[in-house]
Amino acid sequence: MSDRFELPSELNIYHALEARDALLAWVSERSVHGADYLQISARHVEEVDGAGLQLLASLSNTEHSWRLVETSEAFTEACKTMGFAHWIDSRYLSTSPAGART
Repeated sequence: MSDRFELPSELNIYHALEARDALLAWVSERSVHGADYLQISARHVEEVDGAGLQLLASLSNTEHSWRLVETSEAFTEACKTMGFAHWIDSRYLSTSPAGART
């Protein structure tokens, strides 16, 4: 299983259930391996809404620490708009030539 979870390109209410199931399976697998924190990549996210961000916010209610390691421009803007700008931590992200934060 991958060291980082890749969020889908459509992180919205229409795909939140599928994304949740995949994310929970990945979190469970990472827990078995004793990961210190979970790395989440949003580099492919093209469409995101409140349901998609709520899915990530729910991780904060678990015993698992997580951080974003890559973000797309659309994801970054949605985080800023919805009050989750603190998720975009420059210590773990840098800007790539294509505009995505990696």
